[in-house]
Amino acid sequence: MSRLRRIVLVRHGETVGNSSVRFHGSGDVALSDPGRVQMRAVSRELLGEVVDLVVASPLRRSWEAARIISGGARVRLEADFREIDFGRWEGMTAQEIEASDPVLYQDWQARATGFEFPEGERRDAFRERVQRGLERLLTGSAAGVLVVAHKGVIRAIAEQLLEKPLQDGQPEIGGLLTLTRAGDGPWFQGRRSSDPQGLDEAD
Repeated sequence: MSRLRRIVLVRHGETVGNSSVRFHGSGDVALSDPGRVQMRAVSRELLGEVVDLVVASPLRRSWEAARIISGGARVRLEADFREIDFGRWEGMTAQEIEASDPVLYQDWQARATGFEFPEGERRDAFRERVQRGLERLLTGSAAGVLVVAHKGVIRAIAEQLLEKPLQDGQPEIGGLLTLTRAGDGPWFQGRRSSDPQGLDEAD
């Protein structure tokens, strides 16, 4: 049975590439000054949270955010937690994508079957590699893990463990999700389960 009981998933802060409005996947953009402020706020929010391991994507915006949040603790880089490559949409805003690829944009928004990012990474390949990284956490020795990564990666991890989709837009840039598991029961979002038995076991 996995020892892992809590995963804190943090999306990196704002970047010099304006990641709140532009789609930077494989592009290695750095945190901006406002992004660093966001990560210091997350660090304060997580005071008292006990983790055995800090993990980050190897992209600069992720590992720099992890270094700020963890207060200089050792950060393990996980290559499989890189964001998806958006192909020719890299660095574009939604409005720019719609103007340049209106048909594909509509397929994307409609979640059309078979949609793929043009000239980018296939979505099933992305999910498979994120799953590989998650398996390494689940089979490791840590009971609590902080993962600082990207929106797509966080959604893939959370939806795999929770076995249900997240709300659209989650997590916002600089936002966090906490996933907890009581014993060998199911994963749930938050620190405490709505199940009274889980309440006692999760703390």
